[in-house]
Formats: sequence, C-alpha cells, structure tokens
Amino acid sequence: MTDLQRGDFGDEFTWGVAHASYQVEGAWDADGKGPSIWDAFAHGGGRIRGGATGDVACDFYHRYETDTDLVRELGFDAQRFSISWPRVLPDGVGRVNPAGLDFYDRVVDACLERGVQPWPTLYHWDLPQALQDRGGWANRSIVGWFEEYVQVVAERLGDRVRDWMVFNEPCSFLVVGHLLGYHAPGVRSLRTYLAGTHHVNLAQAVGARVLRATVADANVGTTHIVTPMTTAGDTERDRRARASLDVIANRIFWEPNLGLGYPVDDAPLIAGIDRYRKAGDDEDVRVDWDFVGVQYYQRQRVLSWPVPKLRGIPLPRKDFRRYEITAMGWEVQPDGLYESLERWHAYGRIPTLIVTENGAAFPDHLVEGRVHDDRRIAFYRDHLAEVRRALGDGIPVHGYFCWSLMDNFEWAEGYDPRFGLVHVDFDTQARTVKDSGRWFQGFLGADAT
Repeated sequence: MTDLQRGDFGDEFTWGVAHASYQVEGAWDADGKGPSIWDAFAHGGGRIRGGATGDVACDFYHRYETDTDLVRELGFDAQRFSISWPRVLPDGVGRVNPAGLDFYDRVVDACLERGVQPWPTLYHWDLPQALQDRGGWANRSIVGWFEEYVQVVAERLGDRVRDWMVFNEPCSFLVVGHLLGYHAPGVRSLRTYLAGTHHVNLAQAVGARVLRATVADANVGTTHIVTPMTTAGDTERDRRARASLDVIANRIFWEPNLGLGYPVDDAPLIAGIDRYRKAGDDEDVRVDWDFVGVQYYQRQRVLSWPVPKLRGIPLPRKDFRRYEITAMGWEVQPDGLYESLERWHAYGRIPTLIVTENGAAFPDHLVEGRVHDDRRIAFYRDHLAEVRRALGDGIPVHGYFCWSLMDNFEWAEGYDPRFGLVHVDFDTQARTVKDSGRWFQGFLGADAT
C-alpha cells in the first residue's frame, strides 16, 4: 500500500475537483438558456444509454451552494467547472442572456466565500445548437464567434477569476463527436474532423489572447486528454498504426499551439487539413500557455484495424488479460499518468503542468447510507503516487483535480457509470459522500464532519 502525505506535494500544490456544465447543471431550458448540441443529441432519442438526458442531471444550477459546501468540507482548494456557452449567449453570438451570466457570478462568489478557488473552463463540449446549424466547428467563422463569447465571459468574471482553461479535451469532442459520431453532434466525417481540429486550434489561441487582454494577471491554460499508445501486435504495420493514432488522438491537438505544426509525416491521413489553413495561421495558432492540464484515464494498445466507412484509421484494441478494468472498460495503469506528464514536460515549452482530470468509475452501491468504494481509493492512491514520482523527477506538476466531485451524466453512457467522490441519487438528488471522499478529507487534512 502506497504511503502518501499531502506534504509530499508541496505547500503550493492545488487540490481540486472537477465537473462540467452539461453533465451537472440541468436546467436545460431555464432562464433564457438556448439549446446546446447535447440537448439536441440527447433529445433525438436512441443515442444515450437508457434514453437519458442532461435535462436535470445533478441540478447543480439550483444546488451549487450546497455542492460547493461539499468541496470545502472534503478539504479541496479549487473547483473546476465549465461555462455553458448557450446559457450565456443563447444564439451563440449577439444577444447576451443576463440570467446566464448571473448564474456564473453566483457560482464564482460561492467558491470565493468558502475559500475555494474557481477554475472555469470556457468550452466543455456544449456548443450552442444555433451555431451547429451554421456549420459548427467546421465553419471557420466559429473562431470569431468563440472570441465574442470569451470576451463576454472574461469581462464579467475576470475581476474575481484568475485561473482559466480555454478548452476541455479537443480530442474527445472532435474524434468522438465529429469523426466517429458517437457523441454530439453525431457527425461521422473525416473532413469535418480535420476542419474542426484546425478551427479549434485557432480558437485556443484566440481565447488565450482575449483572456490575457481582459483579465489582469490571468493564468491561462487548456486541457488535453493524454492517451499513451503502444502496439497490440509486433508488425511494422502495427507500429505505423500506433504512430498514426497517436497523431489523430494526441499530437494534432497539441503541437500546432506549441509552434511545431501539424505532424503530417507520421499520419498522411491528416494531410487534408491543409485545405483549411490560410496564410498566417501557423503564427496565429501559437500559444505560450501558462500551464497545460493533463487528463489521463487509460493507455491504449493499437492494432491496424480500419474503421468501416473511414478506411485507414486505426482503432485501439483492448487486452483484458493483465489489468484491472473500470466500469467504463478502461484499464487501470497508474504509470501511464507519469508517462503522460513526462511526455508533456519533454516538449520543454510548458512552465507548469496540472492534472486537471483523473478518476475512475466503479460499480458503486449505497448501503445503509454508505458507499464503500475501496477500489476508487486504491485508484487515487496509486495515481497520486505517480504524480509524486513525477515531482521527484523534476516535472513541474502544480495541481491535481479529481474527476469528479459527484456522480453525473456520463455522455453517451448516461447515468450508469459513477465517477464521483459523492454519490448522487438521481431520483431524489440526495448526496452521500463515498468512502473515497472521506479518504480525501483525511488525506487533505480537512476537519471531519
């Protein structure tokens, strides 16, 4: 059993929990909010396990104060949440919804009143449906639309918020939502994926510039899921497939912002991205991040296996023989978190790394007012040991955010997978702190209540 102490990570290390607007807020059409692509996707039927939607979710929209009480009770320093673009700008641009901005005002103030630092993410996948109707991320105009949105939010919250994340996991919403079609908006197109990728990369840079111009002393970063890749087979074709998938899922979203361009040589499949680039884009896309959020859940082993109708794109192949598996079917491999941090540090261009998501879903059972989730405690203990190892090796990791504060809407999987430190009864909205939450309370030195 790994012996860990909070002091192992230093006095300036940030400890936080994370969640996202569509997954927790509910109030999908309340107080002037416009529909998002996830509203449309979930309401379309047949796409979400159990027919679930985020219409109510955790009702964070009405329960943000008591949920933030839980953040403080468990001893965390920070709460990462996301801003819903259609709650602020129902049509995506133009008309501002005062009630939407008022809500995020209250969330920020609730954090600060409790000694919790707010860490907002500007985009966590819930694009206004009105903008999707105009082409969404495949339309280059979205860079300007995003700039307008960021300006509105920064002007309203920037007097109290210092720490900002521009995007959450571009890989996830572009690959899964625009290439494979399993998530909103349900598009299955290589061209849409490539166009959207370039426009998101441009929007990353635009968002960072707006924040720095608007918010004094802003600490500006973004988040990326990092998926270490190995080969499932031992042929040259498998090795090429691994390199190609590493580009499609990782490097195509990281390296342009670092000034390294698109890694076309390692994945000729993405060469079509050139049709969406214009003169000056290579410079405009560059960002000097204050930090990058590393999000790690699993490794993947790759076999050359083309997707039907998207020939030539390799997919991961799972091998369940050696590893514990979470309720998501993901393998538990803590050293992959160290590898992910080490890889970003090797770029030599990022002064600070923060683990902005790490966590696991396991089959949880509420019995007599308790959830005994020993596997989740072991998961966190083992992954935190890898963060400590990274710090010992000189990798500048300055924070760790658990995914998630509470059980919530897990996208296409609905409400079955439970990631939270806090159990949510979705029928009654009752919250129950799991044993893992109490473990963190003890680890972080919070007073037991």
